[in-house]
Amino acid sequence: MNYFFVWSGRRIKRYFFLTLAVLLSAGVIWTERDNISVFAPHPPAAVYSVPTDRKVVALTFDISWGDKRAQPILDILKEKNVKNVTFFLSSPWSKTHPDIVQNIVDGGYEIGSHGHKHVNYSQLSDDEIRKQIQTAHGMLSDQTGKSPNLIRMPNGDFDKRVLSIAEDLNYKVIQWDTDSLDWKNPGVNAIVQRVVTKAHPGDIILLHASDSCLQTHEALPQIIDQLRAKGYEFVTVSQLMSQTDTKGQTVQDKQTWNQVA
Repeated sequence: MNYFFVWSGRRIKRYFFLTLAVLLSAGVIWTERDNISVFAPHPPAAVYSVPTDRKVVALTFDISWGDKRAQPILDILKEKNVKNVTFFLSSPWSKTHPDIVQNIVDGGYEIGSHGHKHVNYSQLSDDEIRKQIQTAHGMLSDQTGKSPNLIRMPNGDFDKRVLSIAEDLNYKVIQWDTDSLDWKNPGVNAIVQRVVTKAHPGDIILLHASDSCLQTHEALPQIIDQLRAKGYEFVTVSQLMSQTDTKGQTVQDKQTWNQVA
């Protein structure tokens, strides 16, 4: 048995225009693929550094316990006239050391959250992650008089869930590109050498002001002096992030940079 398909001129014309429309759409998508990616939604991500040609770095200090190291570091920052630094404070520590927290606030330094319990948040349930961030937020807000919007997770541990929940709570997760390894107490010279040689424009540098880090306050003056000798300026993480990277082009917030200078 033979089958015959009868194609009308109208049907042929309709399929022709449909095919043409598909081809044109594909051509536009291919031509504009780089631009489309700019406007596509991006999943939340942690910040390790910021692309810039300007010689700026962010010194960051995590504090989760002890009362012997933080004040000497604050004294050095004041002596060296370093006004732009970011401290990430755990909320239990902040509650038990209000005088040191107040000194950080009085120094005008930026304060971010280091969470509540010092555990790996990626091992917690969604509800517990949210509870840890919110608990720390409330305590730090009460202690400092300001609501933090930057957070460095305990142990630098996170996963996609942690990033998503932090973003829902209006937090940006901050990591680092240069780890001083001061928490290993490798020696003052080793800490200085590691930071100074690895630092680069837009770098976020990890240091600690907890009592377990015995050599940070001794290494800090040399770090400051040697980075300055290389032409670096010190900025807070927020000042660093005031630069936006769009398709590889750096857009500077000139007003913010004027405040830094």
